[in-house]
Amino acid sequence: MNLGVCYYPEHWPRERWPLDAQHMREAGISIVRIAEFAWALMEPSQGKYDWTWLDEAIQVLVAEGHEIVLCTPTAAPPAWLIQSHPDILPVDEDGRRLRFGSRRHYCPNNPTFIKHTEKIVQAMAERYGNHPSVIGWQIDNEFACYIPRCYCDICAEKFREWLKEKYGTMETLNEAWGTNFWSQNYSGWAQIEPPNLTVAEPNPSHVLDYYRFFSDTWVAYQDIQISNLQSRISKHQFITHNIIASLTDIDYYDLAKNLDLISWDSYPTGYAEMGGDDLYFPGEIRPEYSYDLGDPMITGFFHSLTRGLKGAPFWIMEHQTGMINWSRTNTGVRPGALRLWTWQALASGAEAVVYFRWGASRFGLEQHHSGLRVHDGGPDVGYGDLLSMKSEQELMEKIGAEPLKASIALLVNYDDLWAINHQPHREGFNYFRYLFVFYRACQRLGLNVDLVSQEANWNEYKILLAPMAHLGFSQLAHKLSVFASQGGSVMLGIRSGFKTPSNVVTDQPLPGEFKDIVGAEVAQWHALPSGVSYPLQSEILSSCGEVTFWAESLIPEPGTNVLASYTNEPFANNAAITQKKLGKGLIYYFGIYPSLDQASTFVGYLASQHEIGLLDDLPPGLIAIARGDATLLFNFTDKALNTRIQGHDIQVAPRDLKIFNGAAL
Repeated sequence: MNLGVCYYPEHWPRERWPLDAQHMREAGISIVRIAEFAWALMEPSQGKYDWTWLDEAIQVLVAEGHEIVLCTPTAAPPAWLIQSHPDILPVDEDGRRLRFGSRRHYCPNNPTFIKHTEKIVQAMAERYGNHPSVIGWQIDNEFACYIPRCYCDICAEKFREWLKEKYGTMETLNEAWGTNFWSQNYSGWAQIEPPNLTVAEPNPSHVLDYYRFFSDTWVAYQDIQISNLQSRISKHQFITHNIIASLTDIDYYDLAKNLDLISWDSYPTGYAEMGGDDLYFPGEIRPEYSYDLGDPMITGFFHSLTRGLKGAPFWIMEHQTGMINWSRTNTGVRPGALRLWTWQALASGAEAVVYFRWGASRFGLEQHHSGLRVHDGGPDVGYGDLLSMKSEQELMEKIGAEPLKASIALLVNYDDLWAINHQPHREGFNYFRYLFVFYRACQRLGLNVDLVSQEANWNEYKILLAPMAHLGFSQLAHKLSVFASQGGSVMLGIRSGFKTPSNVVTDQPLPGEFKDIVGAEVAQWHALPSGVSYPLQSEILSSCGEVTFWAESLIPEPGTNVLASYTNEPFANNAAITQKKLGKGLIYYFGIYPSLDQASTFVGYLASQHEIGLLDDLPPGLIAIARGDATLLFNFTDKALNTRIQGHDIQVAPRDLKIFNGAAL
């Protein structure tokens, strides 16, 4: 397990650099990430480069034994570039050209900006691409943060080119988009604009394609940098990008493909406070975690998502060290938090944790954001945690070497996400929120789960949960069929197959492309208002209450089993959950929006069919992660918690972890 830190030498006097580098080493830091937002210092005027300060900073850090991750500085184009080419600035969804004065102020389709991107990346790579202590490169910073899509004239023209390549003819596009609705038929490519500034909501097929186009734009912009780096750097230097895993504007599976490794920026208290409402059901009672530890379910969800992007270990390129500055409360952080977060990251598949940041900033937007050291250079609470972890480095390496295996995969598809979130139909319907129920169900039972794409290799899994395969891709239906026929269990959930890949409603009986493999037809679907529920009859869900929020009435074909049915009108006696045998395996259709109890019971039922061991008495606040023969237990509450594993009673102290070594669960 490697520990690193984000350092901004340009923010501090040169005479402080050697002491900082020394204190980093003494705290167990071995990796330093630099140069992230320093374009104006590297290239103070067009074509005039100044590497003196960066050369010196690298030399000081290397003298203390540190390895370097260099960042391309393209997230912060300098003022001289914007003054010369103001069209580089992005246009937001409201049609406003934004201004210089913060960061991420560029359009990734702008040819002038792309030209200057290539020049600064080439110049950096030519200078440091063979440096023996530079181990890797981070491209840009947090793509799509603040302004996920640009709506300028250049983007409009690029969008038309993208559509021409995708559809070929206007007739094909009109058919795919259903433009007969509201007389939206197009007779020429120039008539198509980005889907903003419309009087009413735009065509959802148009919107979905613009989202796809701009996700492809970010991937293409990243690939430009990858190409310029790969041709100039040593083979020992990796290339990565640091995503914000909670953002939903880029297909991160596509973004990760051409990277050597994927990394993400983890801020547990901020994501819990700012993102919790998007993941938990409105009004749902949440576990009572320590106020300064965030929510381990949310943190773990994004660890698992990031790990699944390449099906491989990942890095955390920015990790919270104390209080942050962009949430609502920005709570203070007590001793022990950084240690618990670091261990959870390690257990979840992180190979390296790079802390943000070394010293708290004295200026700019992040003046209230903690670092490992306070503004005057003294140690902050996170630094104390780092010192306490020095004695645990050997154990961390041992645990990190153990395999992280999961028998359950949770299917994620950004096309489905964009389509559902654009047309949720019912207030509160959110793609990630629905997946999060099943993720928590697995965690509640002590089951490792991977978040995977449709293109991933599923051979290592026994259970595949596809809670919302909304767009009916025929390739997915075939792949699910093959997985089940070879002995796996597949669960398809509500709203699956409702639309075609172009985001128009299928002309087939629901669930569309999946009907044949499911062996049941969705006869009706109801969004349920608050206070309305439909009672169920089910042996496997007998004690889990009624259906709320969303319900689908299923009519099974002969040979399809009914595992749950409705007992009252309007769906009386119709199925809610079905099971069909397919080859050596089974296909389930789960026609309800489950509570956590219902999802946990169902996942437990599937796991028992495959003889996958469960931890069925994990109390709220206690997280279990299996690594090889070890089970790591994390207590994120302020009180001791007890559980039982393989006949052993185990107590985990507040805000602490315990490692149980026994037979693999």
